[in-house]
Amino acid sequence: MNHFLRSLLFLSLLGVQPALMAQEDWQLLWSDEFNYEGAPDPENWSYDMGDGCPNICGWGNNELQFYTDDRSNARVENGHLVIEAHATDDADRPYTSARLVSRGKQDWVYGRVEVRANLPFGRGSWPAIWMLPTERTYGGWPRCGEIDIMEHVGYEPLMVYGTVHTEAYNHLIGTQKGDSVLVQDAEDAFHVYAIEWREDRIDFFVDESLYHTFPRYEDTPAEWPFDQPFHLILNLAVGGGWGGKYGVSESIWPQQMQVDYVRVYQSPSP
Repeated sequence: MNHFLRSLLFLSLLGVQPALMAQEDWQLLWSDEFNYEGAPDPENWSYDMGDGCPNICGWGNNELQFYTDDRSNARVENGHLVIEAHATDDADRPYTSARLVSRGKQDWVYGRVEVRANLPFGRGSWPAIWMLPTERTYGGWPRCGEIDIMEHVGYEPLMVYGTVHTEAYNHLIGTQKGDSVLVQDAEDAFHVYAIEWREDRIDFFVDESLYHTFPRYEDTPAEWPFDQPFHLILNLAVGGGWGGKYGVSESIWPQQMQVDYVRVYQSPSP
């Protein structure tokens, strides 16, 4: 019997519904509340720079943005982290944006990760809150694993997606495991996008509402590479295979993803 089924059996014997586990008393482990001004805290964040070339041009998704560490693209102001994408007059760098990573600074195995954010709008915008392994113990993508806490594409303004990718389950072979949820004002208001990552499953939430669960089907790294430290990534892409599926509007820039806080919790019990 795999981990997920054992957990369900144990919970059912106790008379506890699995969805209620979101109500447990998580203990705060780390946070960035962005209650300062200027550059994002270097104790917590660094930057992925450039356009992903020569190894993964367009960051592997044919995206159009060039990532920088310039304050016009990433800054903290008025209590929020602002990641802002701009259109430029440079044909080689038609858009600039930022991709912040906690890699090597803040890394975790299991826990609750939540990010309160207000998303950009418009055709061609592609903001994401996601996680990758820090050491890539099981190899390159998708064998290393990926957890997409939140993805949003501007041509679907009411939808938010949560997905995982592994060697066995990924979009290249059409087997990725994910779901979407309707968020009427994702582009106008702040919402909390979160996962609860356990040894037997990963649960996905928007504002405490559970909308997707990825169980640990098997114990092999191909199905479950999520037993190693992962770090957080916050970025705003432009265009790409998904974000630019219906083109990129020229009239919407600049666009922002604003982040009110990032918080990571640990469970008080195994």
